[in-house]
Amino acid sequence: MATDSEKSTILVVDDTDDVRDLLRMQLEFQGYQVLEARNGRQAIDLLCKQPFDLMLLDIMMPEMNGYEVLEQMRAEPGLQRVPVVVISAVQDLESVVRCIELGAADYLPKPFKTTLLRARVGALLEQKHLRDREQAYLRMIEDERAKSEQLLLNVLPAPIAQRLKAGETVIADSCPDASVLFADLVGFTDFAGRASAAEVVNTLNGIFMTFDELVEKYGLEKVKTTGDAYMVVGGLNLPRPDHAEAMADLALAMCTSADSFHRTDQLPVKIRIGINAGPVVAGVIGKKKFIYDLWGDTVNVASRMEAQGLPGTVQVPEVLFQRLNTGFEFRQRGRIDVKGKGEMQTYMLLGRK
Repeated sequence: MATDSEKSTILVVDDTDDVRDLLRMQLEFQGYQVLEARNGRQAIDLLCKQPFDLMLLDIMMPEMNGYEVLEQMRAEPGLQRVPVVVISAVQDLESVVRCIELGAADYLPKPFKTTLLRARVGALLEQKHLRDREQAYLRMIEDERAKSEQLLLNVLPAPIAQRLKAGETVIADSCPDASVLFADLVGFTDFAGRASAAEVVNTLNGIFMTFDELVEKYGLEKVKTTGDAYMVVGGLNLPRPDHAEAMADLALAMCTSADSFHRTDQLPVKIRIGINAGPVVAGVIGKKKFIYDLWGDTVNVASRMEAQGLPGTVQVPEVLFQRLNTGFEFRQRGRIDVKGKGEMQTYMLLGRK
């Protein structure tokens, strides 16, 4: 009875019928599955069509001899892993050395002893099974590593993730000029209180996936989502001199895309957006459930621009209006009382000039 490790497929290649029959009977008695080829050409064709765990190969054959088979196997990456035992009446040392140099794992002279053949075949198959399991484990580890890296990239901007992987334990950066955007779905809290969990998650997922695509399109970085709020930064980890203009374009595109969505209660989706630009501090906090976040007056004002904005509009402070008014159309909203800042002159971003 064959064990699991013995249930292997072996290719017997020999131009002599009696030798093939003898080898096949010996191997099948041990529980192996055996296929046969009469010459090297047939052997290569079979090797290319299906996987084999081992090959027993004669040297002196018509059409393609054993040396040529070994040469072609060495040239084909997909065939290099198949161990080969040469069984030949050619017994001079030069032939043995040549076969070993071409990649053969072993060399047995004809006539062969069945006990020795059984031992060599068993040992080589066990080695191959161990290598196969090792490769399977390595592929599994690589798959898990890729999944972990993708999860990390879903939480952190790619440059920050790379720095953490490189061994940095403290991520804290100061940027003299960056753009910050906050967006919030108007009335979504009331909708979430009435809708099912699946409706809430599916609606948010559809909207935020669209926002993610827009952020990537304009070369900016999503920082995080909190509930139905969405935060973006520009010019921080991906430096660009026109980050404020790109953020304004993104805000307009987000407003347009939001108009194309409808909640499951058939009411339209409306968002408020606030933008600001200036110095920010950024870093990673936490160890087990870490988060990448931004701090500073620029961030606070951008948040206030969103929170005190109007549905379906993009609100900006005076400093950003002065920076963008040559390329964008604005409507003055007037002075509003901003928490922590007092009265501020604000503007509504309308579009490109």
